[in-house]
Amino acid sequence: MFHIDHTSKQNLNCPIFLIGFMGSGKTTVGKKLSKASNLPFIDLDHLIVERSGMDISDYFSLHGEDSFRQFETNTLKTIPFNQGMIVSTGGGTPCFNENLQWMNERGITIYLQLPPKALLKRLSGKEIQNRPLLQGKSEDEILDFITKKLEERAGFYKKAKLTIDAHNTNPTQVLDLIITELQSK
Repeated sequence: MFHIDHTSKQNLNCPIFLIGFMGSGKTTVGKKLSKASNLPFIDLDHLIVERSGMDISDYFSLHGEDSFRQFETNTLKTIPFNQGMIVSTGGGTPCFNENLQWMNERGITIYLQLPPKALLKRLSGKEIQNRPLLQGKSEDEILDFITKKLEERAGFYKKAKLTIDAHNTNPTQVLDLIITELQSK
């Protein structure tokens, strides 16, 4: 069990933001980290759905990506961060509206890093239907999309306070890596 040492150099009374590409395991790892740390968990995508009253893919279709990104930013910045908590962000969240800088100023950002082919494998089948940026694409087109988006977003993701190599690991191993890193801070 993960124990937060409040006397450590790292103040864990602040939020922990999990960032990374879609399919990198932010929600799965976030729930495990929440349980292990007894900190509340917030999935930003679920909060967006709750506040907008529609699925993200429907929001994209009706309002477009620019409107979605603004709604996403507003939702992120209105979460009451009065305690430590685990926040799973959308894959693009840190790349728009200075969100990464905002998260870094208020908490600990952790980038769950995976290569394009590993992300493609995780995003296969039904999962693709829930991802507006992937709908209607062939497997080769999705791999090309993932590769290009990772290149575009690399500069943002690499500004996270911690980077965890989530390749060839399961969620429990990723959790162990995060806990080790946080306890060493």
